[in-house]
Amino acid sequence: MKLVAVTSCPTGIAHSQMAAENLLQSAEKLGHDIDVEVQGAMGTQDELSADAIDAADAVIITSDTSVSRDRFDGKLVVKGTVKDGVNNAEAVIERAVELAEAGKTGNVTFGSGDDGEDASSESSADSSASDEPVRRGGDPEKGLFARLKKLFS
Repeated sequence: MKLVAVTSCPTGIAHSQMAAENLLQSAEKLGHDIDVEVQGAMGTQDELSADAIDAADAVIITSDTSVSRDRFDGKLVVKGTVKDGVNNAEAVIERAVELAEAGKTGNVTFGSGDDGEDASSESSADSSASDEPVRRGGDPEKGLFARLKKLFS
């Protein structure tokens, strides 16, 4: 099966490259042909050609940033996070192939069932604790500013 993919992360230095490499290796292992475009702070690498997109049975986007989907109109687009591309590249490809073989088109989110459960549990936790301030991070005594303060005191 012919696939095309776009990987992108906000920094675009490591994770988008790792996702691209994992998608390439997983597609080869599964016997599929794939072209991968990497987008990041340094610009676009290995930009997908119009011919490659036209020939593709499915499009995979593993991205934590906005990726324009205009050029993929009429194609099956499976969207996941960069983490999906890094950790679950084989599963993302298998899902795209399964949907393409079933004749699906349009946009599909990879792992949406897991994300939906997390989002609902977080929102219910947030609503019950809305009067209390949200504390993020670890122990403030061990933070960078606390250590610098102690260092220069």
